[in-house]
Amino acid sequence: MAEKSNNKKLFPEFSPITTKEWEEKINIDLKGADYEKKLIWKTIEGINAKPYYRKENLESLTYLNAPPSEFPYIRGNKNENAWEVRQDTEELKADKANRIALDAISKGANAIGFNAKEIELSSEMEILLKGIDLTNISIHFTSANSFPVIFNLFNEEVKRQKIDTSLVRGSFSFDPLGYYLLYEKYFSSQHENFNEAASYVNNVAKELPNFKVITVNGSSFHNAGASIVQEIAFSLSSANEYLAQLTENNISVDQIASKMQFVFAMGSNYFMEIAKLRAARLLWAKIVEQYKPKNEKSMQMHIHAVTSSWNKTIYDPYNNMLRNTTEAMSAAIGGCDSMTVYPFDATFKKSDDISERIARNTQLILKSESYLDKVTDPAAGSYYIENLTHLIIEESWKLFLAIEKNGGFIKSIESGYIKQEIEKVCQKRDMDIAMRKQIFVGVNQYPNLKENQLEHIRPHAKVNELAKLKQYRGAHTFEALRLSTEAYEKAGNKKPTVFLFTYGNLTMRKARAGFATNFFGCLGYTLIDNPGFKTAEEGINAAISSKADFIVFCSSDDEYVTFVPEASNKIKTAKNDVHLIVAGNPVDSVSQLKEAGVSDFIHVRTNVLETLGKYQHLMGII
Repeated sequence: MAEKSNNKKLFPEFSPITTKEWEEKINIDLKGADYEKKLIWKTIEGINAKPYYRKENLESLTYLNAPPSEFPYIRGNKNENAWEVRQDTEELKADKANRIALDAISKGANAIGFNAKEIELSSEMEILLKGIDLTNISIHFTSANSFPVIFNLFNEEVKRQKIDTSLVRGSFSFDPLGYYLLYEKYFSSQHENFNEAASYVNNVAKELPNFKVITVNGSSFHNAGASIVQEIAFSLSSANEYLAQLTENNISVDQIASKMQFVFAMGSNYFMEIAKLRAARLLWAKIVEQYKPKNEKSMQMHIHAVTSSWNKTIYDPYNNMLRNTTEAMSAAIGGCDSMTVYPFDATFKKSDDISERIARNTQLILKSESYLDKVTDPAAGSYYIENLTHLIIEESWKLFLAIEKNGGFIKSIESGYIKQEIEKVCQKRDMDIAMRKQIFVGVNQYPNLKENQLEHIRPHAKVNELAKLKQYRGAHTFEALRLSTEAYEKAGNKKPTVFLFTYGNLTMRKARAGFATNFFGCLGYTLIDNPGFKTAEEGINAAISSKADFIVFCSSDDEYVTFVPEASNKIKTAKNDVHLIVAGNPVDSVSQLKEAGVSDFIHVRTNVLETLGKYQHLMGII
């Protein structure tokens, strides 16, 4: 048998390349272009990510030497990567909720989230949990009129079934600070709510040792448009407020921290979201460490990941499945402890059996076919993800310290600091969406021209007046414009028509016709496309015959001045109220074209949302 060597290198004929050599080659290829503008990714979090990372970039990150399940837990709490597949239901009737839960369990779920607002009697709790093995299925109560009542009813049911309480797992979504952030009020009062939290921690620790009773809802920040850094920093600040307040009540940090769970929403920024969970675990471990816990495991962060609602859309809703899939992958690779994938149609109606099944199976496929639960910390060692994690750690810690300097989480809510900081990010996000720097496929780019969604919308949630931190979806303003077109047509009006006057340079006319189609398609207007007219006169006659509300000239910048003035004059003479638009930005002839009757120029620097809103007003739709 040949002797094995652990030191043998692959491809020894290739000598190592230094970073300096790589950088020299990159600068040659850039041909004088600005390195930073071309290659540095500047994220909405304020992070400047390099185009590549190397082994040397990991040398200062000493915490990477810690294995999984050991402090600072950046690599996870376990020596494997299993997570609970959780399905939540908003059904309020105990018998119906029970049927939904049993069906989900039979099809692969091993955790259930119940809305317990209408559970007030022991008999109702018994019906809700009928047939569910509480030793194998974790139970989570996402809402309740009174969490003390739900705790007592649940505990009674556990005792009635004579179950070993150490085997019972689950959580209460009790988060008075999160409630205060959203509604500018407490469940009762700050003092009473913290006393209630203290009571939960003490009582549940005795009765249900593996139940989480305080939930830090970081998803509220995410779904308000916050950045990843803000979601982490504000969540950690909220959690630290619980630790500070409850330890003052002579409750040990070990008791408190072990009874807390964090809920993070996963967005579509794939690698950043993976890094987010890893960064959050390390920072939480460092925070809890300052309270000097006796048990090292108290520094572990228990994470429940949920798919984002901020980035989901009403139009082209099947794209939501793709978004959910990448978000679930980020959560799994990032090492979440449990996960809920929301149905793809939850943005516009009550989900059905099919959409719930697809949501549940997204996780099951990641486990059973991709085996993401078999590999501990799959992202470990990736130069890129390890450095993203470190950058998020640094920026999140800076923001956390700023909140502490501001007086802590409660003071930062009262002063408006948290709301103001999130609104700054939202303004940037909203502008990126309006300018189509951030794409929502099917909504602000690549719309399905034949799609009508108004008739499919089935409002199924009560509207909450959120006083402080408003939850919203990034695509909602574009969707509102298109829905108004549908409502306008449904009221008996003719949908506006856009005629594409394609003439001249073949490449440019096709490109600009495509741009205009995507542009006006966002409103759901009727598009009349053309393969290209042989003569300007032919195009003028066709445009007049179309009786369209908008005529969009699609050609090259140089050619516009040769035919648009004459075409504009003849078209305006035939139909004075038509709106003439040029696709492009022919800077040298803009003044001349405006004098000829052109009212707008649409191009990549156009504020799409603002312009489309203007057209809806012109047509009397809004």
